[in-house]
Amino acid sequence: MEWVANVLVALIALLHVYILVLEMFMWNKPRGMKAFGLEQKFADMTLSLAANQGLYNGFLAAGLVFGLLYPNAEAGAHIQIFFLVCVMVAGIYGAATAKFKILFIQTVPALIALIAVLLA
Repeated sequence: MEWVANVLVALIALLHVYILVLEMFMWNKPRGMKAFGLEQKFADMTLSLAANQGLYNGFLAAGLVFGLLYPNAEAGAHIQIFFLVCVMVAGIYGAATAKFKILFIQTVPALIALIAVLLA
């Protein structure tokens, strides 16, 4: 079960690296605007805000990877739990304030990974 949990946590980390790329580097490009449903003028005006938001997603990914690579497995699991809960809180807030579908893109996968870590 531990390897399943590790794979799920790694996938959540990869998802947040992808979100980082979208927000920091593609926000006002066609792919980023399509992903977030933006118009060019709005994307250009909010570019620095999106880059900041992307950086925070990068920190979430880094924390999850740190937990996966931590030499003490028990402490690593605690680190993973902390960052998965952070991902869930961010997803809940995003769903409440931006787009509801964030709940299913971010929060639900993190919850599944959290359950796997707790069971491992």
